[in-house]
Amino acid sequence: MTSKNFLFTSESVTEGHPDKVCDQISDAILDAFLVKDPKARVAAETTVTTGMALVTGEITSDCYVDIPKVIRHTVEHIGYIGKAGGGFDAHTCAVLTSIDEQSSDIACGVNKALEARSECACDTGESEELGAGDQGIMFGFACDETPELMPLPISLAHRLALKLSQVRKNNDLSYLRPDGKTQVTVEYVDGVPARIDTIIISTQHDPIIENETENNKIQKIIAEDLKKYVIDPVFKDDRIKPDDSTKYLINPSGKFVIGGPQGDAGLTGRKIIVDTYGGYSRHGGGAFSGKDPTKVDRSAAYAARYVAKNIVAAGLAKKCEVQLAYAIGVAHPVSVLVDTFATGVINDDEISEIISKNFDLRPSAIIKQFDMRNLPTRNNGSFYRLLAAYGHFGRTDIEVPWEMTDKAQELGKFSGKVNAGKITC
Repeated sequence: MTSKNFLFTSESVTEGHPDKVCDQISDAILDAFLVKDPKARVAAETTVTTGMALVTGEITSDCYVDIPKVIRHTVEHIGYIGKAGGGFDAHTCAVLTSIDEQSSDIACGVNKALEARSECACDTGESEELGAGDQGIMFGFACDETPELMPLPISLAHRLALKLSQVRKNNDLSYLRPDGKTQVTVEYVDGVPARIDTIIISTQHDPIIENETENNKIQKIIAEDLKKYVIDPVFKDDRIKPDDSTKYLINPSGKFVIGGPQGDAGLTGRKIIVDTYGGYSRHGGGAFSGKDPTKVDRSAAYAARYVAKNIVAAGLAKKCEVQLAYAIGVAHPVSVLVDTFATGVINDDEISEIISKNFDLRPSAIIKQFDMRNLPTRNNGSFYRLLAAYGHFGRTDIEVPWEMTDKAQELGKFSGKVNAGKITC
């Protein structure tokens, strides 16, 4: 973005969106295996459609998990049961699985990094030189637009989507159904969020509204209810609120009765921009859900966010994007790039040097620092599934270790700001 005055839009989806159903199933399977076997290798891919859920992938573990039971429990928790399920019901949908073990070639490269071994033993132990599970690039980002150091558009879109699900589940709006999408357009002036330009919400609803109300009044009823129960509460304490010129588009296509897996097929990993920064930062292309921590698509992306957030919290920059690149079987990143978009108090090369001296970005170190193998056991058996909807970053509703700014105080000495580095989570 070269202009300092612009509109920027980000979207989010509710947990009942078909792609998010798949993400949650894949991560629920990961949770279930890690609870029983913290060193399980998991790569679970899910697809759903009318009346069916299919899980494929590679899983290596000595422990047994009842995968169909996990799938049905997850779908039930989302809300696809009985009449709310339409053509997709947790209790009656077909469940298919096709699971293999992790490739021995991949396991060999992961178990020990290439530069730390002279021959491949392919053992199951994991040293400090645990190799990356694949090649790839990952981005982490932070900015000072919100208290959680996230871009404002995606932060608002997530909050609206989460609130939409909450008012459905607590029966404030009993006619709502699980599928929904939100979108927020923010106007920036001089590069800073200034006002809310447009709010879009599309929500699945019970056909009873259609039966009891004239069609041209459906949108009006839903719009009034969502304004009262969703939009107003979300913006209640915000500095930037909708104004008289803000545009509202509520269910702009009209009725939205057929939704979820009945309306569209879903697939794991198809909402990677929703999962991260809403398009405000670049993305390496790798999805998160269903992948155990040895997959750097997941663990290194979390580490990159941790680094970027601590840089911003320390006052070294107002915006920070960190790119990491890995090779399969190699422990250390092959490259680390920092971009502060000309907001840094020191130059980007100096920040890169600070990162290299203060952050250990080997997969084994990342896993250990964030205790990634044991997070499900610390959260009643469910952690990664909770991340699978409403974003993996900027979360304030659950305790996420890579959202900590515990390094900021130490890094603050490089910014010249004495009070830098208030620890948040």
